[in-house]
Amino acid sequence: MTAIAAETAFFGKTYGEAVDLLLVARDYLAHDEPGERRALMPTQRLAMCSETLRLTARLTQIMAWLLAQRAVHSGELSREKALGDEPLAALDVCMDGEAEEDRDLPPRLVDLLGRSRRLYVRVTRLDELARRMA
Repeated sequence: MTAIAAETAFFGKTYGEAVDLLLVARDYLAHDEPGERRALMPTQRLAMCSETLRLTARLTQIMAWLLAQRAVHSGELSREKALGDEPLAALDVCMDGEAEEDRDLPPRLVDLLGRSRRLYVRVTRLDELARRMA
């Protein structure tokens, strides 16, 4: 397998994982999260709202980066333009994970937060690698 083929396969797997996670998160936030939130105490609701925003921020940053890289692979965008001047936005917000350890959050949200954080870390590493190669 050539280096380009291996890179494309890895990218495709990461992209597919991101889309799958995005769909699972969408379904959770649309259907299950409102009921789970209503069952919590006010301080727990606040923490849950904060963490759902963190989840959304991570997924937004991940998908924006992956779509830009997809445009590079298809020749629609230069690698330099796709990478821009700055690494992934909202790094401080997306990398914070202390509240994910909070046992007062619903287990499904904790799982989504963990999965999104791991994927965000992977995409951050890919961004760093792409910047070194550029």
